Amino acid sequence: MPPPPIAPDGPGQMPYAHPGVPYGPPPPAGYGPGAHAPHVPGVPAGYYGWPGVPMMPSNGMGTAGLVLGILSTIIFCLWPLAIVLGILGVIFGAIGRRKADRGEATNAGQALAGIICGAVGIVLGIGLLVLTLVAP
Repeated sequence: MPPPPIAPDGPGQMPYAHPGVPYGPPPPAGYGPGAHAPHVPGVPAGYYGWPGVPMMPSNGMGTAGLVLGILSTIIFCLWPLAIVLGILGVIFGAIGRRKADRGEATNAGQALAGIICGAVGIVLGIGLLVLTLVAP
């Protein structure tokens, strides 16, 4: 068992665990328990550790709007389904566009294409409905 710490020899001296083995120098001012990390440009003061992983973009709504919009234009001959898919494509595309404007998503172009394709699918479906009702 090591002997108890010896009192410092004078002011500013560190106590020793036993003769010849120091505890180590005191930490500089501003460091130690409860102190903030030094300021590094780009890192907020008082921030410890590595920066976190950035959030992944939330591109699902824009992609869903594009897929539904394309499907509504392709299957416009099935006009009830084309109109429903077109409406959903416009809605999901608009939500995806808002997310891209807020910076939560990175696919603003896909969301806009979903809105456009969904609107075209709606127009084609309604056009075929009118043609079906007027033609007989």
